[in-house]
Amino acid sequence: MIQHLVDGILVGSILSLGAIGLTMAMHMLRFANFSHAELLSIGAYCALVFDGVFTAVYAPLGNVIGPLSLTWALSLAILVSMAITGGSAILIDRLVFSRVRAKGGELSMVFASFGVAMIIRNALGLIFGLQVQLYSKDIVFATVLSRDPLLLVKPDQIFSLAAALFIMVIFHLMLSRTTFGYSLRAVAENPDLAQVSGINLNQMITLIWIIGGGLAAAAGVFYGLTNQVNPVLGRDLLLPIFAATIVGGIGSIYGAALGGFLVGIASNMALLILPSGYSPAMPFLIILVVLVIRPTGLFGEERA
Repeated sequence: MIQHLVDGILVGSILSLGAIGLTMAMHMLRFANFSHAELLSIGAYCALVFDGVFTAVYAPLGNVIGPLSLTWALSLAILVSMAITGGSAILIDRLVFSRVRAKGGELSMVFASFGVAMIIRNALGLIFGLQVQLYSKDIVFATVLSRDPLLLVKPDQIFSLAAALFIMVIFHLMLSRTTFGYSLRAVAENPDLAQVSGINLNQMITLIWIIGGGLAAAAGVFYGLTNQVNPVLGRDLLLPIFAATIVGGIGSIYGAALGGFLVGIASNMALLILPSGYSPAMPFLIILVVLVIRPTGLFGEERA
């Protein structure tokens, strides 16, 4: 039981990063962006490419960091992938969503996001192939934290959890301690009122795409570091990320962070009573339960 709980927390940290960007975009633009999870795939593959580039340019960067499979090159590649993925999110908005937003309604935006998701997924498969890829082919053994009960955790998992929590803390400080954070939070909570107060809505939309893309990229890399990278990575994480967003409450940044951990823990704890083949159905069940009991989520509010 303890092992499943720990695994749920580790997975939940990745879902939280993905859900934060999704909840901001959904609340501000009022549409379910089904292409958001594909930003995780873009980030994962960008890190894979630049990991190889940095290692080729300066070989010592290929050395692993301590007990991790993470190299210095990959740690730099994570930062680059966050920037590129944020730029990709802006590009997608400029080429697709902004045009559909100007001419169509919310339902048109949803259909457009499905199309964007399919394009990105198939483009990644065409460029990188459909086979599974790994950041490192070295075998990393799990560390035994406890023998009674048995508790195994890989160093990469601990790093991913610590890095995800660090990013969320930095994001929290930005939201709570800076003028930019106040503006961003105001727009995420009530776009119309924020615009009346003099905040440039278009500029904030751009910044939210950048932040959402960057957080999604980090989530994608951490997932790939602890699992594997493939073109359907975004598809596999789409429902858990949406479940985390709905559980926390659409528009609530802190709710999305908490929702990610709750969904991760619930999905892994369900393995105690259900066969592993039913695990992908858990996000569906979580979404249904939350919508029935509290449609606005834990921290969500009614919108006009």
